[in-house]
Amino acid sequence: MNKRRSFLQKSFAGLAGLAGSSTIGSIASAAMPLSRKPAARIRFSVIGINHGHIYGQVEAVVRGGGELVSFYAKEPDLAAAFAKRYPQAKQADSEARILEDNSIQLILSSGIPDERAPLGIRVMKHGKDYMVDKPGITTLEQLAEARKVQKETKRIYSIMYSERLENRATVKAGELVKAGAIGKVIQTIGLGPHRMSPKSRPAWFFEKNHYGGILCDIASHQFDQYLFFTGSTKADIVASQVGNVNHPQYPGLEDFGDVTLRGNGGMGYIRVDWFTPDGLKTWGDGRLTILGTEGFIEIRKNIDIAGREGGNHLFLIDQKDTQYIDCSKVVLPYGEQLVSDVLNRTETAMSQEHCFLATELALKAQKHAQRIQLS
Repeated sequence: MNKRRSFLQKSFAGLAGLAGSSTIGSIASAAMPLSRKPAARIRFSVIGINHGHIYGQVEAVVRGGGELVSFYAKEPDLAAAFAKRYPQAKQADSEARILEDNSIQLILSSGIPDERAPLGIRVMKHGKDYMVDKPGITTLEQLAEARKVQKETKRIYSIMYSERLENRATVKAGELVKAGAIGKVIQTIGLGPHRMSPKSRPAWFFEKNHYGGILCDIASHQFDQYLFFTGSTKADIVASQVGNVNHPQYPGLEDFGDVTLRGNGGMGYIRVDWFTPDGLKTWGDGRLTILGTEGFIEIRKNIDIAGREGGNHLFLIDQKDTQYIDCSKVVLPYGEQLVSDVLNRTETAMSQEHCFLATELALKAQKHAQRIQLS
């Protein structure tokens, strides 16, 4: 206990006096580095930019020491926007041009979701590592093939679960849990509400065969966090359900889903939806509660409703006190760790087994979910 209290005192002292974080901006700017860009350690390229998450992916790798040298996109409008943001990157005339470039070590993608795993398999077969937006895999069949090729090639297949890897409060929570701040973790409760903004969405967004379903897509974040914070290496889906409860004009859409799960390290509950109202100042009130034997942590990732400004809010309650930690200056390690893994053939950013297991749980929950029918 004394060791735990000592760690917390040092943690709070280092954060004392920090002001609230700035308001969350666009996807492209949310992951901007807090320090100067390091010297390039690897060369990387982008194939497929169908979701704005690609900008956060690129920034993470650049922050970690990657040099963006080229990109390929089939869509002229998306390519033009990307080229404007990254004029130093050469636009390739084909996917093959990048895959066959032996100087490229890592490929990033935020292509249409059901096309991401087939691309990743091609990337690995060309001897390159792969970092992909979630959902990185949309079917159990794709997962089996990705696992097979990854095992054969020994390449990295990393899915960027950005709600943990690129959220400063969640990174801080990982440090606190590791230090024993709340004892042994018993359960996580992950809430992932999103604003739909249908006019801004491409056609594939509403087609389940492309995005995989709401648990496959959004909830992949929460499955990742469940495994990470409970330390579970095995888990079962106790129950799952999905439905389209308020958008009959989009028959392929699932607007609500939830899951209960149990593993060898703890229990979990997940709820995701497309019901963020326009009155909220951000796209979703994402929350994570981590229950331990000696206390709990609540993370308000994007907003503290009617409270402090900005995002990255962490509340820690233990046997002696209630504390608030502003995490706006916490360093994001994923990009640097991934670049180091590419160079050193290690697994410091995320183990391959963890990456695939989080996706496996999401896919199984999606496949076996009961269909919600409200009257």
